[in-house]
Amino acid sequence: MVENNMDLLGWLRKQLAEAEPDLLREMVRTFAESLMGAEADALCGAAFRERSGERVNRRNGYRERPFDTRAGTITLQVPKLRSGSYFPDWLLERRRRAERALVAVVAECYVKGVSTRRVDGLVKTLGIEHISKSQVSEMAKSLDEEVAAFRARPLDAGPYPYLWLDALAVRVREQGRIVRCACVVASAVNADGYREILGPDVFTSEDEAAWRAFLGDLTARGLAGVQLVVSDDHRGLTNAIDALLPGAAWQRCRTHFMRNLLTRVPKSAQPFVATMVRTVFAQPSAEEVAAQLGRVCEQLRVRFPQVAEMLEGAEPDVTAFAAFPVEHWRQTWSNNPQERLNREIRRRTDVVGIFPNREAVIRLIGMVLAEQHDEWAVARRYMSAGSLAKLMPATVIELENLEEVPSQLMAS
Repeated sequence: MVENNMDLLGWLRKQLAEAEPDLLREMVRTFAESLMGAEADALCGAAFRERSGERVNRRNGYRERPFDTRAGTITLQVPKLRSGSYFPDWLLERRRRAERALVAVVAECYVKGVSTRRVDGLVKTLGIEHISKSQVSEMAKSLDEEVAAFRARPLDAGPYPYLWLDALAVRVREQGRIVRCACVVASAVNADGYREILGPDVFTSEDEAAWRAFLGDLTARGLAGVQLVVSDDHRGLTNAIDALLPGAAWQRCRTHFMRNLLTRVPKSAQPFVATMVRTVFAQPSAEEVAAQLGRVCEQLRVRFPQVAEMLEGAEPDVTAFAAFPVEHWRQTWSNNPQERLNREIRRRTDVVGIFPNREAVIRLIGMVLAEQHDEWAVARRYMSAGSLAKLMPATVIELENLEEVPSQLMAS
């Protein structure tokens, strides 16, 4: 028995805090399904299985729906109606922002009649069999505001010594045609060693003009102090880097370079050549990297002169990472960190297939990236403060001098 003078609310909170996760999930499931049942009964005009002259609709089974909670993911039984549809707004609001963005984009595809049969099936699974344009607009409004704020935020955590750039193609319906557009994405490491997603944008093609516009927007928002840009090989991109990020070195992604290099080698010899080239990146210092690249070129020149020539020609770009602290080499000698981000984007965009417009692309990809950005903000540092100090000695000295000023004033 609970004593009368005990704080019942405090006692209940304590019991919930100490409860097993399975119990909490069961309590949430029971409460949520009871709430949905009451809402469905209100729409029907009578309780479940109740005979009433005021009844206007009937139940028609259930659809399963995953529901994310702090106690874990539970599966809810959402009531279905014989005519019309029922889907609780609060269940949609509890979804992660990226998933809500996906729902909004899929709904817009459905309303505009540009969805595929696969998307039509997904729409019904999401419980939005009957949805109006006004509902889609309202659903997208809050998401668009969040994405706009994320894309326009000031980049004030710099300097940003390392910058990763990449682009992926998306299909968009424009003027009755399906066209391929380029979605460009930038991420960076800030002065504290944490990763940031600086933002996405969509252009007609991945050309120099697009990259100039994108980098120009980033610099206007505060991007500064870039010492190394990591990306794939694209003439328009490298020209834009030279124009808008003067003084920054460029690291050509070693993964993509290796793929291009191996196209010049017979398939039977590709493992041998790949192993030889990888030894360049296994060296402990910049001097050893340069020396090993020279030795590899000499060994390959006999059997594969084209490969040796290509490797020698790309040396400044493929080994640009070696001029920076050894602790950062694995993160900066390829664009793999950005590729992992692209896979997360693809997981969502593949569901949509063809976007109804560019705004929908920004809505979905922007929310995926905003969510990833938030996760990075609370994760551990991507690069240590000590290793970053090797890149920014002037900043460290300046901070040390500022710390000495108060003690000098106290002494005087």
